[in-house]
Amino acid sequence: MGSEQLVDLSRLQFAATALYHFLFVPLTLGLVWLLLVMESVYVMTGKVIYKDMTRFWGKLFGINFALGVTTGITLEFQFGTNWAYYSHYVGDIFGAPLALEGLMAFFLESTMIGLFFFGWDRLSRTQHLMVTALMAIGTNLSALWILIANGWMQNPVGAEFNDQTMRMELVDFWAVLFNPDAQAKFVHTVSAGYVTGAMFVLSVSAWYLLKGRNVEFAKRSFRVASAFGLASALSVIVLGDESGYMVGEAQQTKMAAIEAMWETQPAPASFNLIAWPNEAQARNDWALEIPWVMGIIGTRSISKEIPGIKQIKQKNRMRIASGIEAVTALEALRGNPQDAAAREIFERHKADLGFGLLLKKYAARVRDATPEQIQAAVDSTIPRVTPMFWSFRAMVGLAFLMLALFAVSFWSTLTGRGVPRPWLLKWALWMLPAPWIACEVGWVVAEYGRQPWTIYGVLPTHLSVSTLSVQSLYGSLAGFIGFYTALLVVEMVLMVKFARLGPGSLGTGRYDSEPAAHGAAGH
Repeated sequence: MGSEQLVDLSRLQFAATALYHFLFVPLTLGLVWLLLVMESVYVMTGKVIYKDMTRFWGKLFGINFALGVTTGITLEFQFGTNWAYYSHYVGDIFGAPLALEGLMAFFLESTMIGLFFFGWDRLSRTQHLMVTALMAIGTNLSALWILIANGWMQNPVGAEFNDQTMRMELVDFWAVLFNPDAQAKFVHTVSAGYVTGAMFVLSVSAWYLLKGRNVEFAKRSFRVASAFGLASALSVIVLGDESGYMVGEAQQTKMAAIEAMWETQPAPASFNLIAWPNEAQARNDWALEIPWVMGIIGTRSISKEIPGIKQIKQKNRMRIASGIEAVTALEALRGNPQDAAAREIFERHKADLGFGLLLKKYAARVRDATPEQIQAAVDSTIPRVTPMFWSFRAMVGLAFLMLALFAVSFWSTLTGRGVPRPWLLKWALWMLPAPWIACEVGWVVAEYGRQPWTIYGVLPTHLSVSTLSVQSLYGSLAGFIGFYTALLVVEMVLMVKFARLGPGSLGTGRYDSEPAAHGAAGH
């Protein structure tokens, strides 16, 4: 059993590298489809400006893609370096989608990105468009397999514990593949990436228009980004609702924490639009509620209850009691695999084995756990409510704000032929960080809300770590943060550099002598 400090540092290191990595991923997921839209228009119309748009935004996509790959590789290695017991316990299941991601998706997108940049003069228009399409499919396939792996951590289907090998083993690959939690997470995550790509193009185009630079180029980019962003923002909200429903089905603890729902309410439950959670007293000091909304969103009905935190704790206490029986019987089976009585007890209680393992953090021997230790394990099954509550609302609030921006921007492109008004362009420019913030807090909700589990209901986080020294973790944590910060600075410097250069950096000469349209944004 690793020390609490070892577990905390391992979690912190993985969280830091994951959050850094996901600064690059959403832009890759979204911008590649905008490239496909722009190039499709070029192929259909023959208008060279759309080819230039594809090449210019593609250059920024390439910078982001390269740095995203660099951060992603080290992230996957941590499963072996920092989470060795986790890899041993569930590696046969968790490793399968990650292997398929490398074989099926990463090689595809890596190959196509080379052809994208170096094939403009070697491939026909249609052939190059197919390359861009395959590159887009590859990036999304990569996200699919990774989110299938993550979805299994949230909802571990298609696997069973083998008491002979002391590991989880895959029994139904198709159940893992079509895990409803994984599918909901995939469509929600990639839609968030589409919003990120659209916001990036919209914001940079708005900056050009405010400066009166490359006006025709920027107006077309602004139009494409606003239309694509509007559809994507609507998708994020609709698919986010579906993801929330799946959380309510598979992870009622997370749902209760997100909503700061301390007591089970009569169906349909109200939605806490805003509240002030008081975790010490297990209540909300005040709340602004909207009747019925949470029950409809969380259960798709008006008659099904959503359990509150206090009721979930009561249920978890019973599962921990059952888990103690499972752990005790398993220990007997390890000593004598032929013990029929122990096997009968284990089979009856094995669904709660993970809850029994929670006690290993508090008691040297699970069967000797005191009532105080059992209570500590019960309390640990609920993540902290305050960060969950506010992170979720930050994500949702930003989503609706971005939806409003895309809607107004798209409307402006339909109703006027000139440059959008300065206030709209400034709004678009200042909203540039919004999708990244929403994505990061979304991952906080998804991953922090799973605690205290690495595999929900199966393997506690405190049992998953490698046997490492605290000093080595401090060193590697500092190294990763320093290295990733340097990569982030490089990304931002390169992005700003080429964004400032604009489409003139393509070397076509078409934009070198373009007159500056000073004051264009005011018309």
